[in-house]
Amino acid sequence: MTADAEPASREPAGPAPRWRGRLLAFAAILLIGLNLRTAVAVLSPILDQVGDDIALGSVGVGVLGLLPPVCFAVFGLAAPALQRRLGLETVMVAAMAATLAGHLVRAFSGDYPVLVAGSTLTFAGMGMANILIPPLVRRYFPDRIGFVTSLYATVMAVGATLPPLLVVPVAEGAGWRTAVGMWAVFTVLALAPLVALTVRGRAAGEQDAAGSAPDGAPSARRGHVLRSSLAWSLMLVFAFTALNAYAMFAWLPEILRDVAGVDAATAGALLSLFSVMGLPASLLVPLLASRRHAVGWMLAIGVACYGVGYLGLLLAPTAATVLWVVFIGLGPLLFPLCLVLINLRTRTQPGTVALSSFVQGIGYAVGALGPLLLGVLHDATGGWTASLLFLLGVAVALAIAGFVVAKPRMLEDQWHN
Repeated sequence: MTADAEPASREPAGPAPRWRGRLLAFAAILLIGLNLRTAVAVLSPILDQVGDDIALGSVGVGVLGLLPPVCFAVFGLAAPALQRRLGLETVMVAAMAATLAGHLVRAFSGDYPVLVAGSTLTFAGMGMANILIPPLVRRYFPDRIGFVTSLYATVMAVGATLPPLLVVPVAEGAGWRTAVGMWAVFTVLALAPLVALTVRGRAAGEQDAAGSAPDGAPSARRGHVLRSSLAWSLMLVFAFTALNAYAMFAWLPEILRDVAGVDAATAGALLSLFSVMGLPASLLVPLLASRRHAVGWMLAIGVACYGVGYLGLLLAPTAATVLWVVFIGLGPLLFPLCLVLINLRTRTQPGTVALSSFVQGIGYAVGALGPLLLGVLHDATGGWTASLLFLLGVAVALAIAGFVVAKPRMLEDQWHN
């Protein structure tokens, strides 16, 4: 999957200042990244405490589990139209405000419909912010896309890791409502520099004009993206990576208990290991992505890690269980790679918004099917062999899509083809 040198994204005409005038944007981007996953894993570790106050049921819990990817898809697809009408920073402020309101509604909810409404509001804000953070990086750091992407992807991974570690002791000491609502503090911290950045930009007349297309680019209508093989291939790489991740978070402990014979505590520890393996990838992959041949090699490594891990669980699950989990946990290095490629495969802000919406909006919708498909295969066969073979097939499809993504090309070059 190697490719020639990466095409350069359009950059400012003169040398950009290293940090002068951009500290607010830097703080806003990092703090937004920290907020993009906190609400996802808050409820599941404390469902018993929540259930003491609010009747949940298995179906209710399942609906709550489906809300993040569904909202990420639906509201992610709506983000470009809002951005064109209102401007990038304004919509991002609205997204963070919705996230904040959702945290608080969830914390104070007295019945299940209100809990669902608050969760939907939170994930709607996160879904829009998912789409708009790559264009925000391009707008303020076109000369340091890899560096800034690596940092926000890393803090996003940290934001996904903290809740499972903290919510149980907080819920035991201060109640589940505090454990659910305390993440609003991070959202307030993100809103402060973001609002200041928006106000400063409006005062300077730097905000996007509605419907504008800077850099002489054509309007980034979805039809342009639908005609791009690059967009479809990058979306499939993102979607298949998300499918693997959601499937593993849902089923890996049970798979390990059944095929490797580990106990529940060990299975939980191995799930944490799977999650932690993404942290170094989030930091390093975006930094390496702009180097010659790097995209192809990283795609190949990610696919190979999935293949080795799943084959290990199929053929020798007890021989090196930890090693197989490590390999599977390294496969999602493709997630930060997709995030940085959204910028590296576009020249303009409209292109970045359009590609980000298409890749993440549809990608999250496909990814949400992962837990369901593995569950159906398990119920139909009574074991995990079919499910693991299915994931191996997904890895093969991922490799095919990755071959197209590895070729150096720009989305805007395919808009009129």
